[in-house]
Amino acid sequence: MRILNIGSLNIDKVYAVDHFVRAGETLTARHMDIFPGGKGLNQSIALARAGAEVWAAGAVGEDGAFLTQLLRDSGAHTELVSTLPDTATGHAIIQLISQGQNCIIISGGANQALTETAIDRAFSRFGPGDLLLVQNETNLVPYAMRKAKEQGMEIALNPSPIDDALFSYPLELVDYFILNEIEGQAIADIRESEPDEVMEALLRKFPQAAIVLTLGGDGVRYGKGTDRFSHGIFSVPVVDTTAAGDTFCGYFLACLAKAMEPQAALRTASMASALAIGVKGAAVSIPTWVQVQEFATAH
Repeated sequence: MRILNIGSLNIDKVYAVDHFVRAGETLTARHMDIFPGGKGLNQSIALARAGAEVWAAGAVGEDGAFLTQLLRDSGAHTELVSTLPDTATGHAIIQLISQGQNCIIISGGANQALTETAIDRAFSRFGPGDLLLVQNETNLVPYAMRKAKEQGMEIALNPSPIDDALFSYPLELVDYFILNEIEGQAIADIRESEPDEVMEALLRKFPQAAIVLTLGGDGVRYGKGTDRFSHGIFSVPVVDTTAAGDTFCGYFLACLAKAMEPQAALRTASMASALAIGVKGAAVSIPTWVQVQEFATAH
């Protein structure tokens, strides 16, 4: 299985703060760091470091050359990443508190300048047996999803961030939903529900799909058809949770590409995510396959 990831490529500006800024407040950061990020970039790096054959597709501005280089250094193919003149690379402003939690503001930049021509060119390399991974941080996601099905590909969707546009997407085409509890509640159109209720509501709404529901400190649950699996978290010191979900997503799909069973994929992806939260930054925190196997041996 080859994986085409059409996703965002961002420059992350991370501000270390004592608390998240409140309305009307001016807050002085303890310090600021700049990291590579974006859900597309993070997930492509996770896929590549887990050993999957992944093509990153998207766009950066001329200020984003180091993002493309990082993808190459991590083992992802970058021929489908365009550099757009007179367009800024997408960026994120991240507030990070000492407990490791964060809140994020995203500016789309080049991520919102994808063209149908570029997407068509990307799909010319893929067909049945391959998988498209998309999120909700670029334009033309519905176009890419329909194109993938025309090509006979499977689709994995990480529906983040949740916004009104997401509900116009052809969600019935999705084969794998990888999402958190809040995203699951929104897509299932239920409120204040327990994880089991969210899972069952999603499976009723999308009976053809596998649902991977991440629950933070409560681990992760998987459902498809009559199959139900779960896995808890690995207890590690929390430094920065920014790329934990992206690491999990990339590793889970890479494990499926290696023909691992879903339950084993959940465990491996959970270990990779645990390693990621122990390192500051997004893409730079994503572990290699060797590091995950060493962690597995120790646990």
